[in-house]
Amino acid sequence: MTQQIEIGRGKRGRQAFALDDIAVVPTRRTRDPEDVSIGWQIDAFTFEMPVIGAPMDSVMSPDTAIALGKLGGMGVLNLEGLWTRYEDPTPVIEEIAAFEPTNYSPSNTRRLQEIYSQPIQPELITERLAQIREAGVVVAGSLTPQHTREYYETVLAAGVDMFVIRGTTVSAEHVSQNREPLDLKKFIYELDVPVIVGGAAGYTPALHLMRTGAAGVLVGFGGGASSTTRRAMGIRVPMATAISDIAEARRDYMDESGGRYVHVIADGGVGTSGDIVKALAMGADAVMLGAALARATEAPGRGWHWGGEAAHADMPRGDRTEVGTVGTLQEVLWGPSHHTNGTSNLMGALKRAMATSGYSDVKEFQKVEVLVAPTREI
Repeated sequence: MTQQIEIGRGKRGRQAFALDDIAVVPTRRTRDPEDVSIGWQIDAFTFEMPVIGAPMDSVMSPDTAIALGKLGGMGVLNLEGLWTRYEDPTPVIEEIAAFEPTNYSPSNTRRLQEIYSQPIQPELITERLAQIREAGVVVAGSLTPQHTREYYETVLAAGVDMFVIRGTTVSAEHVSQNREPLDLKKFIYELDVPVIVGGAAGYTPALHLMRTGAAGVLVGFGGGASSTTRRAMGIRVPMATAISDIAEARRDYMDESGGRYVHVIADGGVGTSGDIVKALAMGADAVMLGAALARATEAPGRGWHWGGEAAHADMPRGDRTEVGTVGTLQEVLWGPSHHTNGTSNLMGALKRAMATSGYSDVKEFQKVEVLVAPTREI
């Protein structure tokens, strides 16, 4: 039963929960962590862990996308970022890392807007994706809905394996009186590669995205470490509720489509190993990590984290946020860990949590019992 809260005489709303509000409950059976599988398959691609690197310039460069692929995940390159605007983005990345050392700074934002005002160079899209392909890992690139129609042919010609359409919020059909709308159902149907699309934060928009033929739906917006969407636009849906709602849409769509399975991918607000555990427990198949991977010593951001929204020309909705570094990408994902706060050995922690709860793979773990508890008690 959906719980409605009376906000005032004229408005009611559902009560929603963040991942911090959720706790996983162990069962009567435990397992050896070595017996637990955290492998993930989407379309024809199989991965050793349910992790996607977020297409953010502080997280994924061609080199880190390759490194993540070799460690068993999938890196997604931002095809509207610094690597497709600059032949050598190293000087501007160093400049961003040396900005005024504060999270909120109008001068930093203004300079970010100037840096990202350089035009996207299609030949660099081809070059960067070719670099990833030559390394023998899955090639994935991301565009926003606004630029998908303009650059998708270049992306496909470069030989991308997985195409990601990612925005603050993405609908199945964007309506505009000023430009030709992107009809995702028609667009995805005509592509020869699997598409992951989002964000979405509710049952109905996610169900419509699933009906477009997408292989995966990204859950969430406004909840990441570098995002200020909540402050700037008043838009936010707590992640535990959003994942659960969209997992229900996945179940209903399976019935509607005769068994077609669409992957639910938590994107935003998943910054520690405990967050990953709870996101999967709520029904996610995989997680898209930004801040968690930005803490790796190889990350382009050098201990700072920002997204494309932070450099939007008219309405910036993000800050360059300090996340620090905790170890190599290997240590962040697979350990060994020397931190007690869930920022390293993320996959080891996931396997141990699943083993402690008695589950042997991610699909089983989605059935684990959870409790709602005040954050101070978790």
